[in-house]
Amino acid sequence: MEKTQYSIFESELRVRPDDIDMFNHVHNSKYFDYVLAARYDQMADFYKMPMESFLSSGFGWVVRTALVDFKRPLILGDYIKVRTGILTINEKGCRVQFEIENKRTGKIASDGSVLNSKGNKKINLD
Repeated sequence: MEKTQYSIFESELRVRPDDIDMFNHVHNSKYFDYVLAARYDQMADFYKMPMESFLSSGFGWVVRTALVDFKRPLILGDYIKVRTGILTINEKGCRVQFEIENKRTGKIASDGSVLNSKGNKKINLD
């Protein structure tokens, strides 16, 4: 992951049976599910602002752009480390980078970024 002034957080998840596709590896759509699940936990655990509080404050995560680079397959039962962190932030939103590591092999299975914004309007960050 790219080093920035912002922290990088890590969550651990496990590949479930309903994540698997007909080729016996994780379906591509599930990688974003892993990132979103990790971010949900990380908001409460590290930012000390559960998603429910974030939403009730009038904020929200709207994905405008999503990019994932698939490097190695994940299979049923794999434990994964999902690392995420803010790459850039401004008054219109932020770009969150991520990587998913196979805990068994220590190798990166995928990485990428998600651009979150709330419409295309400026956000008061105070």
